[in-house]
Amino acid sequence: MKIAFIIYNNLTTLDFIGVYDPITRIKTMGFSTKIEYDVCSFTDRVISVEGLEIVPTKVRNDLSIYDYVILPGGKGIFELMKDNEFLDWIREIPDSTVLCTVCYASLLLGKIGRLNGKEATTHRVVMEELKKYTDKVSDCRIVDVGSIITARGVSSAIDLGLYLCEKIMGKEIREKIQIQMDYLNYTLC
Repeated sequence: MKIAFIIYNNLTTLDFIGVYDPITRIKTMGFSTKIEYDVCSFTDRVISVEGLEIVPTKVRNDLSIYDYVILPGGKGIFELMKDNEFLDWIREIPDSTVLCTVCYASLLLGKIGRLNGKEATTHRVVMEELKKYTDKVSDCRIVDVGSIITARGVSSAIDLGLYLCEKIMGKEIREKIQIQMDYLNYTLC
């Protein structure tokens, strides 16, 4: 199992870390050694909207090798939606790869045509913007339509991370990770 976490300038740190933390616990808590993950970026240097520098492990790498590609949200999404090179990089991800987004990042999937006719969610402040890309906008925290999984706003990143833990490893492992994280508010809708 190979997972890519995409980072970019002006991402919201919790959108990234909220998913990253539970998923990486699959390995660090000893549940599986078969899970691999990379922090991927289109640039060598990434600064979050809060000013945190995050160093990618891979830059402009081939994203087609991953089973899951996770895109966090943040104000930087609006710049990326105008960046044709970045959009082409994301477009190269095959339909067989599960694309996961947090917050504003679902707009990016809409921009590259991956939300046509699919239910999706995003942060409440850009729900109207999301309607440009799909007429099936949901208010749920997590929407899973197979190869596309979208999570609502910032804190839903943790829910997405736990949801993916369950999807990958099963409910029992997800519950153990959730308990270790002392996270009691896991909700999907």
